[in-house]
Amino acid sequence: MKNILMIIIGSSLVGFAYNWLLIPHSILSSGLSGIAIMLGLMYPFDTGILNFLLNLPLLILGVMKLGKRFVGYTILSVVAVSASLYLVPQMELTHEPLLAALFGGVITGIGIGIVFRASGSSGGFDIIAMILAKKTDFPIGALLSAMNAVIVVASGFIFGWDAALMTLVTIYVTGKVIDAIHTTHIKLTLTIITAKGEEMKNMLLENLYRGVTISDGVGAYSGEDRKILMTVITKYQLAELKDRIQQTDPDAFVNITQTTEVLGSFYKG
Repeated sequence: MKNILMIIIGSSLVGFAYNWLLIPHSILSSGLSGIAIMLGLMYPFDTGILNFLLNLPLLILGVMKLGKRFVGYTILSVVAVSASLYLVPQMELTHEPLLAALFGGVITGIGIGIVFRASGSSGGFDIIAMILAKKTDFPIGALLSAMNAVIVVASGFIFGWDAALMTLVTIYVTGKVIDAIHTTHIKLTLTIITAKGEEMKNMLLENLYRGVTISDGVGAYSGEDRKILMTVITKYQLAELKDRIQQTDPDAFVNITQTTEVLGSFYKG
């Protein structure tokens, strides 16, 4: 219930930031929400409904490809953002576009950071990145940057380059605030030694969008065969995983160490 409440609060903050600060000045956010704002400004469609419809195909794909609990939280976040965009009346909180871009980015970053702390995501491009991270070695950060660059350029051509630069400011500030709240640089390596290797593997693959490495081991004292599973996670996935590991195998030996650096296809969301 705590995670659900955090996701609803964080997502509602995003809706307020959009309707009170960004949309009145034709400033876009990053991701599919930015595309929803752009289409809502160009055509007589509600931004909240557009945000939900744009995310819907990716959410369905995410259910099939990613962890069910994570996608469930992401669906809740998308619905909450869309509902707040639909229900919160649009108003121009400030007449100064730069202030709108800065504070819109700060509030959006706080909202999304809260959602990340609750083990969810805001959907959109994040889901694309996670799926690609599982299947390819493509640099995910570069992919997300390229997607957001398209939004900035489109904003320039459609709403003018002043609006595009304000969009760039918002995206930058949002990213910095998310990093400050979510501390994505804190990563942990989990080494799990268990007699229930298949069950543990299935649990990890179902609840993580990370890779898992499995090797064989033998107990030095007992001589019994064991499976050794290793994966790298972010700090805020730890509490949920500890519970699930305990449910899967109460006798599993788990070593948790802080990781200084990860190279390769590790998705940082």
